[in-house]
Amino acid sequence: MAIKLLHTAVWAVFVGCIAGIPVAARLGHFRWAAVLSGLVLLECAVLALNRFRCPLTDLAAPYTEERAPNFDIYLPLWLARHNKTLFGSLFVAGELFLLWRWLNVGT
Repeated sequence: MAIKLLHTAVWAVFVGCIAGIPVAARLGHFRWAAVLSGLVLLECAVLALNRFRCPLTDLAAPYTEERAPNFDIYLPLWLARHNKTLFGSLFVAGELFLLWRWLNVGT
């Protein structure tokens, strides 16, 4: 299913952004960290405006009766079920590390 593949690719991009924030912070690339943070925050806004559901989930829904947490994305069930909690926590941790690095650069 094309929507499922697209959803997985978009998910991977945002996971890459979340993973890249602390890496950019550690390297002192604060502009890159800010861009990555902005992209993730934009995605958070899209989710919030869509009742905390990905719009691609709504696009995939008419094509199947299945409603398992991973019906619309190529992820293991456990990861799809805990996706927002897991990556939300990693995002917050990365942002805290970024803030700490930004405040302590040069010390």
